[in-house]
Amino acid sequence: MAASPGTQRLPLPVVGAFASTALPIAAIGLVMGVYLPRFFASQLGVSLAAVGTAFTIVRLIDMAVDPLLGMAMDRTQTRLGRYRPWLILGAPILMIATYMLFMAQAEISQLYLVGWLLVLYVGVSIQTLSQAAWGAALATDYHDRSRVYGVISAVGVIGAIMVLLLPLALKGKGGPAGSIHAMGWFVIILTPLTVLLCTLITPERVAPDARTKEHVTLKDYWALVTRPEIARLMFADFFMALGPGTTAALYLFFFHDARGYSDSQTSILLVFYIAAGLLGAMFWGWFAQRVSKHRTLIIASVGYAVTQSALMLIPPATMSLAIPGMMSVGFVSSAFVLLVRAMVADVADEVRLETGQERSGLLYALVTTTQKIGGALTVIVSFTVLDAVGYNAAEGAVNTPAAIKGLELCYVFAPVILVFFGGAAFIGWKLDATRHASVREQLDARDALAAESSLLEQTAGISLGKPPLGT
Repeated sequence: MAASPGTQRLPLPVVGAFASTALPIAAIGLVMGVYLPRFFASQLGVSLAAVGTAFTIVRLIDMAVDPLLGMAMDRTQTRLGRYRPWLILGAPILMIATYMLFMAQAEISQLYLVGWLLVLYVGVSIQTLSQAAWGAALATDYHDRSRVYGVISAVGVIGAIMVLLLPLALKGKGGPAGSIHAMGWFVIILTPLTVLLCTLITPERVAPDARTKEHVTLKDYWALVTRPEIARLMFADFFMALGPGTTAALYLFFFHDARGYSDSQTSILLVFYIAAGLLGAMFWGWFAQRVSKHRTLIIASVGYAVTQSALMLIPPATMSLAIPGMMSVGFVSSAFVLLVRAMVADVADEVRLETGQERSGLLYALVTTTQKIGGALTVIVSFTVLDAVGYNAAEGAVNTPAAIKGLELCYVFAPVILVFFGGAAFIGWKLDATRHASVREQLDARDALAAESSLLEQTAGISLGKPPLGT
């Protein structure tokens, strides 16, 4: 579908360079959700309860940091741009924290774990928020945003696949700890390279603020949180993160202990699951251009329920069936994050039209905050439930049938219910392509008037005043 009048479809090389920073971010997100909790519990001797508590404490703190980062990004004005400096700043923070956690030795304290997890999450937040907000300014067309965020998601899948292949490439050398170390170096090396590529090639369009000198108050913040579109997106993102996030924390336990797959087989299954997301990201980005983003998310939610439930029908240790089963789940679930992010950009345009202020960073912070709440709950709730049913995560432990059954129920059916809630939030969504085209038309006209006014003031010293805000 063609772009709206007055907009330009971004060249694919620019989109690719911009999306490259998703490579290390997606890789570290996967390792944090799947491998690190087990690494701390099984290899470093930290109890499941302590690991769950540490992740929860950090995410609760990080939750309050994101809105502050978002507001700071929106008010940044430098020669490098608004969001570019933040992307550069986040790189060394991410690299240092990755080294301290992925190269950690046995018998680390819970304080050590909490401290460096917090630094890591701050680095990830800076990278994620700056890229998301920059993307909203970079791609302004309703349908082109589906394409751009689809490419970002696809590149992230490639990063996740690459980090997943490391343990297979090492062929067991160094054991589980050696695999974690290799994953850490992968992130440390790739982060500065992708940030450099992105910042040198990608342009940044900084929209003029009609009220740049006004400070954000608690009233402004609350107005955004309670805005119907944002409230829906936050609600949906929470449940769509909570559902698949539950499976991430329990993945290795489920397939190894409950379904009888070897360590190498679980890695292979995860590769297929992630790889299917590469096809899924491109498909859902294309599909959303045909039927709209909110309808696509509703369809994907139903598809997730079907494919996730079907996993229980697969006999244990049957790779020939487990591979297509995991691929179907990965394909469907890849729609959630990319389309919600694209929809936040649409809402950010409407907010800027009404208020005259750029709020992309803050809006993305609000949505990612709910996602982090969901992520925090997945670890502590899942691990607490497993403790309650008597599941023992220690290497070589023998678990009772009741404990295994509890593990299966947590992994398969809880996510289905959660994702259904997320999909239901988009019933009756109003900000479609037609409404967004009207918003962009008014924004483009106002931005053009502001640019002409600024030029006239600089050359002739004549001020035309501030352009009127949209309603």
